[in-house]
Formats: sequence, C-alpha cells, structure tokens
Amino acid sequence: MIRLKKVLFLNFVKTFTYSSILAVLLLVQSCTFQPGAGQLKNGDLLFVTAKETGLSGAINNVTQKQKEASFDHIGIVEKENNHWYVLHAAPKGGSQKQDLTSFLKDQSDEGQKVMIYRLKSDYQKSVPEALKKAESMVGKPYNFNYILDDNSYYCSDYIERAFRESKIFTLEPMTFIDPKTGKTNEFWTAFYKKKNLAVPEGEPGCNPNGLAASEKLERVGEL
Repeated sequence: MIRLKKVLFLNFVKTFTYSSILAVLLLVQSCTFQPGAGQLKNGDLLFVTAKETGLSGAINNVTQKQKEASFDHIGIVEKENNHWYVLHAAPKGGSQKQDLTSFLKDQSDEGQKVMIYRLKSDYQKSVPEALKKAESMVGKPYNFNYILDDNSYYCSDYIERAFRESKIFTLEPMTFIDPKTGKTNEFWTAFYKKKNLAVPEGEPGCNPNGLAASEKLERVGEL
C-alpha cells in the first residue's frame, strides 16, 4: 500500500512538473508572439493600402502605378530580442521604431490593410546596413512639405534613404498631376498654397507606389 502511494506521488510530481514547464513555455510564447509575425523576415517592407479621400487619396491619385497596388505608407520591419518592430516615418511621431502590434492596430483602426513586400534574394545582402541606417534616422521629425530635406523625412523618403547606399530605389521627378484631368490635383494646389510654397512638380522625390513597383521586390502577401 505504501509503495502504491509512493508511485502515485511520484507520478503526480512528474505530471505537475511537466504542467508547470508547459505553462511557463506558453507564458513566454504569449509574451513574444505578435500577430502575423510568422510570415515576416528581417528587412521586409510593409506597405499600407491607401484611403480614397484626404491626404491618402491625394497621394494615391497622382502616384498609383499598378491596379492591384494602391499604397500611401511604408515601413521596414526589424526583429530585435525576439520581438518585431516597424521602423517608419509618420505624421504622428515622426521617424520612429514602433512595436509591430501597435503599428498594425493603427492601420486596422483606420480600415487599412498591410501588405508584405520582400527584397529578392540578390538584394537581401543590403538589409543589415539598411536597418542600421533606418535606426540612425529615428527621432527626426516628419517632413510635412514632401520636399526632400536632410532634417526631416516622409515615409517613402525614409525607406529610400535607408537603402540609398545599396541603390535599391531611385529618386524620380515628382508629379502632382491628376491623370484624369491632366492638371495639378486640386488637393495639392490648395495644400501648397496654404504653405505659401509652389507645387514641387518635377522635383526629385519618391512615393510608396513607386517603391512597390520596383523589380527588386516581390510581394509576399497580406499581414
């Protein structure tokens, strides 16, 4: 009888120990898991779909290049200490390093989707230096004029600069012409008038749709 109790006690201890270890592992996993992160690779680019109105719609109106691609924001992901972050430049917060979960919540709250793009294998070697450069730009204010400035950045400008050393992307003459009318988009006319600036038609710049159209990238899917 005593022996039976001893066996039952030992089995209980083993079961309890196993359950405790499993509980700890699940707790650790819950602390490090981030929705959608399983699809990601260090250095992936996250493109946020554009809205149809306001600033987002105005950006897309004059920059959309692909029927299936319509974006107004972009960031680059970095894995650090088993946690995912998004490095990006946004009107709220400027150039920043944001927790992935928080970044995704911001986009979903606005009803926008996030698409994953990845540098093709031939260009993956540029990722480490790009991430270092992106880290070095964190803290800079947002460029609300969308005219290149070394002291402030807008979203695609921030990413282009991160990869500039490896020449992944190129600057192109900006256009603010509405393709439907052949004239400057009314939103941008009013936008720059309020700033007492001329519309920077033809000046060098970049935009999310232009970056997404790069042949050096491949589309992975939706996050």
